[in-house]
Amino acid sequence: MKIAVLPGDGIGTEIVAEAVKVLNVLDLKFEMETALVGGAAFDAFGHPLPEATLKLAMASDAVLFGAVGDWKYDTLDRPLRPEQAILGLRKHMGLFANFRPAICYEQLVGASSLKPELISGLDILIIRELTGDIYFGQPRGRRTATDGHFPGAEEAFDTMRYSKPEIERIAHVAFQAARKRKAADKEGRVTSVDKANVLETFQFWKDVVTEVGKEYPDIALDHMYVDNAAMQLVKEPKRFDVVVTGNMFGDILSDEASMLTGSIGMLPSASLNTKNQGLYEPSHGSAPDIAGKGVANPLATILSAAMMLRFSLNQPEAAQRIEAAVQKVLAQGLRTGDIWSEGTTKVGTAQMGEAVVKALG
Repeated sequence: MKIAVLPGDGIGTEIVAEAVKVLNVLDLKFEMETALVGGAAFDAFGHPLPEATLKLAMASDAVLFGAVGDWKYDTLDRPLRPEQAILGLRKHMGLFANFRPAICYEQLVGASSLKPELISGLDILIIRELTGDIYFGQPRGRRTATDGHFPGAEEAFDTMRYSKPEIERIAHVAFQAARKRKAADKEGRVTSVDKANVLETFQFWKDVVTEVGKEYPDIALDHMYVDNAAMQLVKEPKRFDVVVTGNMFGDILSDEASMLTGSIGMLPSASLNTKNQGLYEPSHGSAPDIAGKGVANPLATILSAAMMLRFSLNQPEAAQRIEAAVQKVLAQGLRTGDIWSEGTTKVGTAQMGEAVVKALG
């Protein structure tokens, strides 16, 4: 089992180190190789995704990824910014399906900004299409004035697009996930989120998802406009089971859903291709404002490692052990600052990681 470890920037190095600690105490044989990515790679090699890093990722069964980015790189040309590394990995590895579970652990009900009765027992799976939409659509760019009166660019544009095969494959992933969840006593419902009342791209999306849904008569399907979905996530979040949507809407809604759980520091994610080769990362960013302070929450990264064991490395029992250990640590009252509340014990990044390791023992 070969794992490419790409810590990245900011708190990425700190949180990935704790996930690696957890993996190392399992009775499994891993070949782990670390490489630079993002701003750290730009500083060393002049590019956020060096060829050697890309080759390592492509040759691995899975990638454990931290986070990339820092304000100091904001003046770089867009192709050289740290965030282009993750886009490049998604493209080259064909990572089209992004799984973002939003689970509210009972011990963290009080950490959410919503009333306990709204989020107690919450278990949503957001599936985001990852390689299409406005993030990758062509043409894109800027236009400059032609009459000479206005210097510089006068407009910028990006193109939203989806092909039928792209929509079909993410829809199948969503329905199959709902079917598996139904077997585990979930509702068995897919909510497809679109903006079909305004955008032709998403009327097409809605039509294709509806057609795919006919192949899954045991799974309920409903459609929801993205603005309503954003409202319902905070009004009645437990109405959702599996949510499937496009790249941009999925990016926004999954971050919103993370706050239902109390902190984005609790939200893992998996990005998979057709071979179940995957990239696993916390849903949060590099947080340069707290980097190096030892206060970041490593649990999203540790839970991402559990998803890696389940989806790419075929080790579901080990994944369950990690998830149970995280719940045990939370039950002990240990909290990093982002989920701390009165009556619990505040710990740092390394202390939280060590507590999970101990709980695994």
